[in-house]
Amino acid sequence: MKRNALPWIAIALALLIVGGAGYWFGHAGQNEAATTIATDADKKKSSDGDRKVLYWYDPMYPQRRFDKPGKSPFMDMALMPKYADEDSGAGVRIDPVLAQNLGVRLATVEAGRFAPSIEAVANVGFNERDVAIIQARTGGFVERVYHLAPGDIVPEGGPIADVLVPEWSAAQREFLALRNTGDIDLTAAARERLKLLGMSSALIERVERTNEPHAVVTITAPTAGVIQALEIRTGMTVAPGMTLARINGLSTVWLEAAVPEAQAGALAPGAVVEARLSAFPGETFKGRIAAILPEANAQTRTLRVRAEFPNRGGRLKPGLYAQMRIALAAQRDTLLVPSEALIRTGKRALVIVADADNRFQPVEIEPGAEADGKTAVLKGLSAGQKVVVSGQFLIDSEASLKGAIGRMEEVGADAMTPAKEETK
Repeated sequence: MKRNALPWIAIALALLIVGGAGYWFGHAGQNEAATTIATDADKKKSSDGDRKVLYWYDPMYPQRRFDKPGKSPFMDMALMPKYADEDSGAGVRIDPVLAQNLGVRLATVEAGRFAPSIEAVANVGFNERDVAIIQARTGGFVERVYHLAPGDIVPEGGPIADVLVPEWSAAQREFLALRNTGDIDLTAAARERLKLLGMSSALIERVERTNEPHAVVTITAPTAGVIQALEIRTGMTVAPGMTLARINGLSTVWLEAAVPEAQAGALAPGAVVEARLSAFPGETFKGRIAAILPEANAQTRTLRVRAEFPNRGGRLKPGLYAQMRIALAAQRDTLLVPSEALIRTGKRALVIVADADNRFQPVEIEPGAEADGKTAVLKGLSAGQKVVVSGQFLIDSEASLKGAIGRMEEVGADAMTPAKEETK
């Protein structure tokens, strides 16, 4: 053998030794891993072998059930087993960490005295019962209209217009002539005739006091308020019964609000009402319900509630908006839950109750009145129970709830009877 061939032979032997060692270690590692996997599978099989499987289901479509494992016909995933020792329709159990990640918040059902109230947006308007209509009692001519226009505010007794009544002038002269005769009966008859012609007692006394006729009469405001209509102008001819002006008082105003018909049954005339206006921040005005109008709005399903408020200083201007709060009579002690805990399906009201086992269960309740974010519970819960106030639908989505809420909507169906279906 040549001397220069020995190094190549040594290198080849070394490669054979290294390759054989690698193959041995790799084969040993595979055997060890296979042994570990088999051991874990045996453990799981042994653990699950003691549990009775009711059916298999797709977590994304839990309403369908299958009688053997396999691949879901709906999603590209394996069916999951439903064991007999798991929850069987009485809610679901969710890991506390998952519940925290879902943002689930709980509240305690408490017993307390419920003082309901109704919040509504109201509109300030005139008190239509405090209206004065000024009409002409006899024919005449308008000599002067005082510097007024619709929308102006006049005090009680304030002048509006001067009207010349020729007929009154002749009657007043006749009255003064009879009065000067000293005939009491004729004087009384003449005074009564002046009243029948439409003269006020104040004007007749003025004629007697001055002993002069006053054919020009000043029409004054019978009440303080705002002029809503002024139908006369200087030089006009007025006829008996003609409307000269319309004045609406401002001592009181109405606040009208639309209240849902579901809440209107608790209202009654005389109930205390509070109002807050953005024009007067921080101030509260108080009044009382004057009337509940009998006709409901067919489109909005609301009733109009009319409250009367004193208007000191005329601060409440018709046309302003207000937030009205109607305080109802306090009820007896009852159970209260946060209103956000309720799930209204259209047919019934539900809450999700949580127990100490981290199990969440939908419970049907009978809700009562609602106020200040609280709802009275008439039936279905007891004091001290925990209800979910945030994350109800996340619980349904993440934990699948196994159709628990949906099953409560099924009428006359036994939702827990497994429907045998073959997997595809």
